[in-house]
Amino acid sequence: MGVEVRESPVSAASFEAMEAFVGDYLAASVNNEVDGGRMRWYPWHSAAYRFNHIRNVVAIATEIAEAEGANVDVVRVAALFHDVSKLEAEQDHHAEAGARVAREYLQSHGEYPESFVEEVCTAVADHSYQGPLTELPLETRCLIEADLLDKVGANGAVLLVLRMGYESRTHMDAAEMVGRVADRGEDVAARVESDRAVSLVHQRLKRVKWLREWLDDEIAGVDIEPDE
Repeated sequence: MGVEVRESPVSAASFEAMEAFVGDYLAASVNNEVDGGRMRWYPWHSAAYRFNHIRNVVAIATEIAEAEGANVDVVRVAALFHDVSKLEAEQDHHAEAGARVAREYLQSHGEYPESFVEEVCTAVADHSYQGPLTELPLETRCLIEADLLDKVGANGAVLLVLRMGYESRTHMDAAEMVGRVADRGEDVAARVESDRAVSLVHQRLKRVKWLREWLDDEIAGVDIEPDE
């Protein structure tokens, strides 16, 4: 028996157009808010940060999907739309809102098979699922694993270091903040299922643990007596 070759319903140009739409949608979500956007007060939750996170998740999810034999087109498109409503919807409802945006876009741009649209929207709607990943379709699992992985590793550590400045904390708290990323990574390692995701999370955890050790070694704690 030969191997079935599945034709991609998403051309490079179509994916590029989707990416531009998502970037514009995020920017509009902030600009249309009188108060500057629901999460604008957190600098790394700006439209620019959220779009960068989405692109990171697309790359990681694609790698996992290719290794696990998932439908790569479904995973890539779902990853692209997974946080499209993050800046306009409440946190508990952004996944369902993102699925609605994805459905409207796919049904009005091109002639995508209905089964493809359903798989994409299911993955987007379920990407915040907190239960066992083995209960989900493979494509949804690839998306969730990628979403979790982007918050672990060097990228996750830098984001928490940026948070230190926003909270007016000194560099002496850096080891503690990086330690939080390591703890998060351990949680992610216990949750992911695919072989590629397991490999990636341990690779990223190793980087964070090294950074934590270097900070512990180089930064001395300073106790300052309070003013009389």
